Amino acid sequence: MTSLNRVMLIGRLGKEPEIQHFDSGVVRASFSLATSEVYINKDGQKIEQTEWHNIVMWRKLAEIAEKYLVKGKLVYIEGKLKTRSWDDKEGNKRYVTEIDASNMIMLGSPRQRRRRRRYALSGRRRRSV
Repeated sequence: MTSLNRVMLIGRLGKEPEIQHFDSGVVRASFSLATSEVYINKDGQKIEQTEWHNIVMWRKLAEIAEKYLVKGKLVYIEGKLKTRSWDDKEGNKRYVTEIDASNMIMLGSPRQRRRRRRYALSGRRRRSV
């Protein structure tokens, strides 16, 4: 049987994308994405549970992220799971699982996108929406 490694998320950026430009001309963008689920518990209380995802974008997609994405931006991300490992300073093996994004759609109305971008560029803090 063939396997499938596909992730689809809709969420908000938890921070500004971190951008790396390599000597080869390749661009990498990475950021955290929050997805939330709301449910009612057995006591009738509304509970919101948030999961955080590490997103990585490369090349043209990373260039678009650098230009347009800001903290709080609502986006659709499609990609695949990748796990990488390294040895830390103490010699311990560390692992991180990331979403290697292959597609992105910026969500929200054009007016919301312009307003968020303007605030991000001005350096002003905006109110939560």
